[in-house]
Amino acid sequence: MKLIKKLIWIAVIAFLLSACSQLGGEKENIDPPQKVSYEDDLDVTGEKNADGEKANEVKTELYLIDKNGYVVPKTLGLPNTKSVAKQALEYLVKGGPVTEYLPNDFRAVLPEGTEVSVDVKDGVATADFSKEFAEYAPEDEMKVLQSITWTLTQFDSIKQVKLKMNGKNLKEMPVNGTPIKDMLTRKDGINIDSSTAVDITNTYPVTVYYLAQSNEERYYVPVTKRVSNKNDNPVTAVVKELIKGPNMTSDLYSLFMPDVELVEEPKMENGIVKLNFNENIYGSYDQKLVSKQVLEPLVLSLTEQEGVEGVAIQVNGKTDIVNQDGKPLTEPVTRPEHVNTGSF
Repeated sequence: MKLIKKLIWIAVIAFLLSACSQLGGEKENIDPPQKVSYEDDLDVTGEKNADGEKANEVKTELYLIDKNGYVVPKTLGLPNTKSVAKQALEYLVKGGPVTEYLPNDFRAVLPEGTEVSVDVKDGVATADFSKEFAEYAPEDEMKVLQSITWTLTQFDSIKQVKLKMNGKNLKEMPVNGTPIKDMLTRKDGINIDSSTAVDITNTYPVTVYYLAQSNEERYYVPVTKRVSNKNDNPVTAVVKELIKGPNMTSDLYSLFMPDVELVEEPKMENGIVKLNFNENIYGSYDQKLVSKQVLEPLVLSLTEQEGVEGVAIQVNGKTDIVNQDGKPLTEPVTRPEHVNTGSF
């Protein structure tokens, strides 16, 4: 009997061990270890930072050439990098990394295969180009100069630009021989229109922003015009040029009504220009509304002037006006961080 009981207990224990083994196997199949991928921790979702930019990109203005031949800023989200100035110029090269970013009706400026290095020191960016730099079309010479200068000077740390090719200072452009100043700045102008200046020696330049159209997209084009020295207030000169509009033969336009006027001289205080317009500045008389296509070129143009940081608007001395979104214009309007972002 003892032997029989012992055999029975052995059989029971064997059965229990077998059952436990099977249960353990079933659990492994139902709840297997999770596969871990460290890519899940990377910022590949395009999450935006506090400035509204994607964490893995940097918003950069590239001065490209549009279908009408104007040098135009287009803001693109480029890969994040510490060498933003060098990257910006690399994205001006035809056939380079800009290709997949290029908007319709726009083209890159620098010749294909051009390589570049950029050294920034004490507010001066020295751009050194490879020999391919000399292969641009002759008619693009001024556009190349303007594109490089304005692309680099978008950065706060760069005020002036110096050009080299193969390590040697450029005193003139390599194709048409356009003389190059030792230091290039935005004061040299962009998309220069001298059609109304009879005597250039008695004029000075101002840069104003007009509108252009490409398919369904509107965008701003900076144009440098010559104004008479008799108008010794650059702020007044800029406003008058916006109201006058672009050259009639150009492909640009302005939405300022021709009967818009300043009812008093502009005032400047702590970087803010105060403008007092007549009621013709309104896009809608009922709503006392100033449209975006009037407000933005006004602010862009005036903040190109040295020392101007923002614009405060009144109409016949009153401030009960709103912008296109219905927001009161009681506070000065400052320059947008980027131009032509694609969300007009």
